[in-house]
Amino acid sequence: MHEHESFFAEPVNWVVIAFVIFFVVFGGKLWGALTAMLDDRAAKVRAELEEASHLRTEAEAMLKAAEKTRDEALADAKALIAGAQAEAARLTAATAAEAEAAAKRREQMAIERIAAAEKAAVDDVRLTAVDIASTAARAVIAEGLSADTSAALIDQAIAQLPAALATRRAA
Repeated sequence: MHEHESFFAEPVNWVVIAFVIFFVVFGGKLWGALTAMLDDRAAKVRAELEEASHLRTEAEAMLKAAEKTRDEALADAKALIAGAQAEAARLTAATAAEAEAAAKRREQMAIERIAAAEKAAVDDVRLTAVDIASTAARAVIAEGLSADTSAALIDQAIAQLPAALATRRAA
């Protein structure tokens, strides 16, 4: 059977002893290094959280500023639209008044032209009637006609009146 071997004769025991000595000698330094790494990591995480918080605050401020700018732009746009509508109404009224005045001027010009044309026509009719009457009078006086003959001459002169008027207008 086996004799009981000594504690130091077993290789596993030496590994355990070496492991314990290693941790005793280097454990403090390793523990310090590990805690320093963890502390650095925690500090970085805190700094990132603070930066994120700061960025969030800035973003919220920018959002409020953008909303304020949007509201101001919306108010300006509404004011511009109201001004444009008022200007359009004013221009519409001015254009309507101007068109009405132009129509009245044209109507007045047409009335004046019609009156001038009527006066010219009446003058033409008078001149033609005078010419016809003088021609008829000459004929009556020159021939010394009887009443029946003079009535026939007058009827003939009246029948020639439209042709004489047409000749005057053409001239």
